[in-house]
Amino acid sequence: MKKDVFQAIADPTRRIILSLIAVQAMTPNALAEHFDVSRQAVSKHIQVLVESDLVKQELSGREIYYHLNPKKMKVIADWLEPFRQLWETKFTQLDAVLKNLKNK
Repeated sequence: MKKDVFQAIADPTRRIILSLIAVQAMTPNALAEHFDVSRQAVSKHIQVLVESDLVKQELSGREIYYHLNPKKMKVIADWLEPFRQLWETKFTQLDAVLKNLKNK
């Protein structure tokens, strides 16, 4: 069953995993080296990311590499876009107020 992307990114460990594999594909063991939890705990986090389609698996010999799925990350970016536009508007207004105060 597919998991919701927002549930998947709700956990800080999973967000770190996404950041790590955004730079390069990694094996579960390589990912586990970045955390003070068991390899099994990291594997459970990876599984949630796979079930939400944020991460894709690739078998290379006997190793499994995990890659970021940028298409699924777009779902998150699209959801955030209206908020980004709102923040940009608010910052532009703040800049105008600060500039006005500085000129007085």
